[in-house]
Amino acid sequence: MFKRFLILLAIGLFSLSASAEGLDTGDTAWMLTSTALVLFMTLPGLALFYAGLVRSKNAVSVLMQCFTIACLVSIVWVVYGYSLVFKGDGLFIGDLSAAFLSGVGRDTLAGTIPESVFVIFQMTFAIITPALVVGAFAERMKFSVMCLFTLLWLTIVYLPAAHMVWGGGLLANLGVIDFAGGLVVHLTCGAGALVAALVLGTRKGFPNTPMPPHNRNMVMMGAAMLWVGWFGFNAGSAVAANEDAGMAMLVTHISAAVAAFTWMGLEWIKQGKPTIVGITTGMVAGLATITPASGTVGPEGALLIGLLAGAVCYFCTLAMKGVFGVDDSLDVFPVHGVGGMLGIIMLSFVGLESGFLGSGSSGLSDQSGGSPMAQLLIQLKGIGIIFAWTAVATWLILKLISLVTDLRVSEDSEDQGLDVTEHEERSYDIS
Repeated sequence: MFKRFLILLAIGLFSLSASAEGLDTGDTAWMLTSTALVLFMTLPGLALFYAGLVRSKNAVSVLMQCFTIACLVSIVWVVYGYSLVFKGDGLFIGDLSAAFLSGVGRDTLAGTIPESVFVIFQMTFAIITPALVVGAFAERMKFSVMCLFTLLWLTIVYLPAAHMVWGGGLLANLGVIDFAGGLVVHLTCGAGALVAALVLGTRKGFPNTPMPPHNRNMVMMGAAMLWVGWFGFNAGSAVAANEDAGMAMLVTHISAAVAAFTWMGLEWIKQGKPTIVGITTGMVAGLATITPASGTVGPEGALLIGLLAGAVCYFCTLAMKGVFGVDDSLDVFPVHGVGGMLGIIMLSFVGLESGFLGSGSSGLSDQSGGSPMAQLLIQLKGIGIIFAWTAVATWLILKLISLVTDLRVSEDSEDQGLDVTEHEERSYDIS
């Protein structure tokens, strides 16, 4: 009995010490896990998903681009990215007070977790966003141009967007809600992808030459990794091991499942056969759409968002290539851009206690005055500002680079494939 008393006393003293210091070991453990999950989304999840969707002669180039972006963005984030997003109180961008992570030590905290953990968690978001844009210009952009584009795009587009929404900038002050990245991640990558696809033009042979995915097994494996990693993406955005994280994980899974099934069903009806590419793309659409709303909606809202994500993104994907003739190679805009905007809009209605289904948190109603329409107007302002910012900046970046070098590989290189011409490697060497 006395031994048990001593153990309980020791645990109690430890808990009081941790509480006094502000560090919560449970929150820290969850955020370490979430960070690993979000990086897992890019490497290897997104890399495999994209590599499987392109033709075999370009698979290595996509893998190389995703891996390189992870390295490049990590360096930029340490040098100035983190500081410009989360330090300073500017409306559009922060300051350089934490350049090279100055002041970030072992004992500095961000809420209840070490600031070092918060730094790398947010770094993984910065990594996956430009990596998603790769899908728009896959199979035709020079590798050197991709590197320069990523550096400029991250600096001019992503960092200001993240600061405006998450760093206390303009959109945060307006009351825009974006729990895990509908604007910061999905709309920026979607709008950037749309502009990049328009500026670069179509791949040789598009739309008459079939360009089917070369490895559907790889597509499915990459998609499954994205699904699992997304739990860290959304539930980790609670920055705590609490009830918000639990609900975010639940609604994330619900939306993904419903959207995947909806996309598959529509494809089955329209084309006569369900496909692995269709069901996995629908899953990604469901995940992208629930992302901004995952901190505020409940299970009923997630069912509705997943249904709309699967249907709306499916028809937008068909329209992009079939109606408008835009060669967004891997459908970044209709899946991520449209999905992100849809989620930002829908949370106004299913993320408020007074809204449809009434499944939201009281925190939202406090900011919007309790009115779904009032919050909707705020959300639409966020969409307009981020879309315009991203589209104009992306166009200027590409035009600036084109003054120095051609954006695209030559027609001969496109015929041979970027694996050989850009990297002197092949995905499959069969002797």
